[in-house]
Amino acid sequence: MTDFPFRTAKCRIEALSLAAVVIFLDQLTKAIVVARIPMHTVGVRWFDGLIRIIHTRNPAIAFSLGYDIPEPWRGIVFMLLPAAVIIGVAVYYWRSADLNGTQTWMLAGVLGGGVGNLIDRFIRPEGVVDFIDVAFFGLLGMERWPTFNIADSAVVVCGIGFVVSTVIFESRSKRRSSSTGSEAEGVSNEQEG
Repeated sequence: MTDFPFRTAKCRIEALSLAAVVIFLDQLTKAIVVARIPMHTVGVRWFDGLIRIIHTRNPAIAFSLGYDIPEPWRGIVFMLLPAAVIIGVAVYYWRSADLNGTQTWMLAGVLGGGVGNLIDRFIRPEGVVDFIDVAFFGLLGMERWPTFNIADSAVVVCGIGFVVSTVIFESRSKRRSSSTGSEAEGVSNEQEG
């Protein structure tokens, strides 16, 4: 039995529930922010401003990259490029025989986050709703981390989880194959002797 069992068709389908939950929570929280907090204002502060809920929009991609692209092209690029990436991840998710259960769930979370933000690109012309604002204490020259949302969190957390689980799985597989190779070599030497 391996530490990371390879997934079954049932696992593939069950993991999509994580994507659905991420999409639902992302769109629900964005709808609440849009309905209750005026644009560019702080709605709630916690822990003396350490965490704030604000209403802002990001017409670009992560960390406002691509903000300088002219308007007609920005909309097209920021709808088509993420859609293409999501389709690529979805195809990999569904077709790859090399994914284990943990990797499957992590990719489902990434898909949910990607779809959550893509929905905003299509239904909110002002840009993706971002609302979680966290103090960063001057680290990396930033007083506050760039504002983000539930979808962004899912992409980052599940993306890191996918990479970590892949590294762990690969290192365990290599250790197993090298120990299996050593055992086979020992049996071969015994037979020769």
